[in-house]
Formats: sequence, C-alpha cells, structure tokens
Amino acid sequence: MIRKLQIFLLCFNLFGFAQAGTLKVFAAASLKESFESIADQYKKNNPGEEVELNFAGSQVLKRQIQEGAPVDVFASADHVNMDELKKSGFAVDDQVFARNLLAVAVPKDSKITSLGGLARPGVKIVLADGNVPVGRYTALVLGRMGKAGVYGDDFQKRVQDNTVSRETSVRNVLMKVVLGEADAGFVYVTDAATALDKVRVLNIPEDVNAVASYPIAVLKKSASPDNARKFVVLVLGERGQAVLRGSGFLPPK
Repeated sequence: MIRKLQIFLLCFNLFGFAQAGTLKVFAAASLKESFESIADQYKKNNPGEEVELNFAGSQVLKRQIQEGAPVDVFASADHVNMDELKKSGFAVDDQVFARNLLAVAVPKDSKITSLGGLARPGVKIVLADGNVPVGRYTALVLGRMGKAGVYGDDFQKRVQDNTVSRETSVRNVLMKVVLGEADAGFVYVTDAATALDKVRVLNIPEDVNAVASYPIAVLKKSASPDNARKFVVLVLGERGQAVLRGSGFLPPK
C-alpha cells in the first residue's frame, strides 16, 4: 500500500511539473512567425520550460478564454478584445508591445496596380469580418478612403459590393488571395510580408491608413504567473522587440 502511494505521488509530482513547465500563450494570428521565434528564445532562456502557442483571430481567442480555456498570456491585435477580458475580470494590466498598418495584397500576376482598381466591377475582394480586429481597421480605412474623394465616386460602397467573402482572421484573408480565390484582400503589412513570393502589396497612404495597437497581458487565472511575466518581459524587451521589428511591426510608441 505504501509502495503504491509512493508511485502515485511520484506520478503526480511529475505530471504537475510538466504542466507547470508549459506556458500557454494565446496570440493574434498576425503574430505567428514573431511569437514562434520569441517562444524559441524563451525556451533557450529557460531550459526545461515549454511554450504552447495558439494563434487565431483575437475575438476567437477572447471567447475561448471567457469559456474557461487555461491560458497564461494573451496578446491581442486590438484593445477591444483585451478590454472585454479586463472588464470581465480575466486580465488586469496590459501593455502595448507593437503596432501595425494595413495594406492590400493582390496576386503576383494581378492587373490591379492601384487602390482605385479595387472598385472596378467584377473584382473579387476578401475582407475580415467586422468583429475581427483587422476587419474593424479595414472598415475604418475604407471609410477614410471614401471620404478622401481620390479613389472615385462611391468608392467604399463599390468595394463592399465587390466583397465575396468575410473571414475570421487576417491569415484566412491572405490565404484566399494566395490561393487565387480573390483578386485582393485587406491585410496587415506584416502578413503580406510573409507571402511576397505569392502576392504583391499595394500600400495604403498614411493619411487614410489605420494604426493597429497590440496589447499583451498575463491572465489572472494563469497557472504559471511568474513564467507568464517572464514571457511578457521578453516580448517587451530588446530581443522581443528586435524580432517584431524584423517582421515589420512598428514599435509600441
């Protein structure tokens, strides 16, 4: 009986160590390459510890957290989803660690050479859904472009009329363009940069573009709050910021 108890306690301790040694990070889809690199650096800095990454639209990740998913760190592509978690008591202190801009991705062989071409009849455009951070930023950009008056009459309406799909993440938007299922898609500059062998980028002028801010926070129910804070410090620190800049993100300020 004592022997069985010893074995049980040993297994429990080993299992508990494994669980505590795995940091669970939920991050916006646009952070995939950057956070994979930062996670590798974290593991080098902390031998024996693992990082489990989950990438999706920020609104999807927020909902999973609210439904009880065990998460230590949340990195959002907007303040809306982070603020909802703060209001509902899942997060407290958040810090902006990066910023981003929007661009339009078109296939390499596309005949669209300017933003005005997005409003031509028959052009198939894919956007993110309105509850996705990049979808909200896109709506803001289209509104500004419409008011600018330099992209033709009723530009915003004509682009919306050309929209054939609304996706749940920026990576889904990009994939539609890469696969040739759309003639153009509104994405982040950093996402377009991951597929330059398949797409061309139409830059959006600064005066009508939108700046996306990315906040990060340790969640209140984190099973490893100390390790979670170490990860956040790495993201905010020199090494993490160098990785983000290398991916095309703008600094937090």
